[in-house]
Amino acid sequence: MILDYETLKLVWWVLVGVLLIGFAITDGFDMGTGALLPFLGKNDEERRVIINTVGPHWDGNQVWFITAGGAIFAAWPAVYAAAFSGFYIAMLLVLFALFFRPVGFDYRSKIADPRWRSTWDWGLFVGGAVPALLFGVAFGNLLLGVPFQFDDMLRPTYTGSFFGLLRPFALLAGVVSLSMLVMHGAVWLQWRTTGAIEQRARTAARLAAVVMIVSFALAGVWLAHGIDGFRIVSEPAHGALPNPLGKSVAIVAGAWLDNYRLYPWMKAAPIVAFLGALGVLLFSTAKKSTLAFICSALTMAGVILTAGFSMFPFIMPSDTNPTSSLTLWDASSSHLTMTIMFWAAVIFVPIILAYTTWTYRVMWGKLTVEYVRDNSHSAY
Repeated sequence: MILDYETLKLVWWVLVGVLLIGFAITDGFDMGTGALLPFLGKNDEERRVIINTVGPHWDGNQVWFITAGGAIFAAWPAVYAAAFSGFYIAMLLVLFALFFRPVGFDYRSKIADPRWRSTWDWGLFVGGAVPALLFGVAFGNLLLGVPFQFDDMLRPTYTGSFFGLLRPFALLAGVVSLSMLVMHGAVWLQWRTTGAIEQRARTAARLAAVVMIVSFALAGVWLAHGIDGFRIVSEPAHGALPNPLGKSVAIVAGAWLDNYRLYPWMKAAPIVAFLGALGVLLFSTAKKSTLAFICSALTMAGVILTAGFSMFPFIMPSDTNPTSSLTLWDASSSHLTMTIMFWAAVIFVPIILAYTTWTYRVMWGKLTVEYVRDNSHSAY
């Protein structure tokens, strides 16, 4: 079966969304755990328990992030090029923060010096909190519009700066992202630990859920009433060869709500986000960790889908020259490239899901201080 070009463009928009959700759910809880590490672990043994809940899984979870980045490069090369111009310093900060993770996990407990271990604990905090914050800031800037444009040769020019990305709405989006991942990490720790750590994690999960609900609601109101959205006025056929300058785009108040009026079923995304966070509050309090984790995962899916549905079909809007905005229809790779990628995804994604599920099943169970003591030389 060979899908037509228009269908493939839509399919890859969905698949990239799936990869981002998969990354948020899997790598999200170990980033959230890292962000909570210095605060929920009151001594070295408790911190080792926290680290060992994610130690066997974090590198496998990171594959979702790498795969999502590779998929964006392959499916939307124009977006990749423009994004690296606009978000270059922010991406470097994320990369440098992520450097702390592999080194911190592997070397933190190799030396018994408290100063050594404390330094790596804060390094793991940076590796979890900074990317979580900046991912949200990046999405906030996409909704505001990025200051770039194409010339007649389709060469992108970025006219902004790193500090220009730190706009109030973008920072609020960063709070949504950070609180969401911290909530997810806290629920994970509640699920995988016992005793005092579990109790502290339960408190952290409820607090983060409240912050997430409030910040997500404020962002929604702000987006609806205080931020102009982008609307396509005219464009070539969706199956045509990509040409980012072949359409006309207008910046219109309330345009980011257009899709919810055209497709009412999309309203399910923000509803799921709110209900999931409320479920975390309910089930964390009731000590039902499995249900709390499911609700946390649904929250993350709902938030990401809300951003995607609001922007559809835009991927990277331009506030410098709206016509230069990139959409899934005019930023895509060739028909052949997307077809090959589609079949690769059909074959390999189920395999990845299968072995990932198997690894969690094999290495499952509650972690305790006694376990760390008994396995001091082999545990993280």
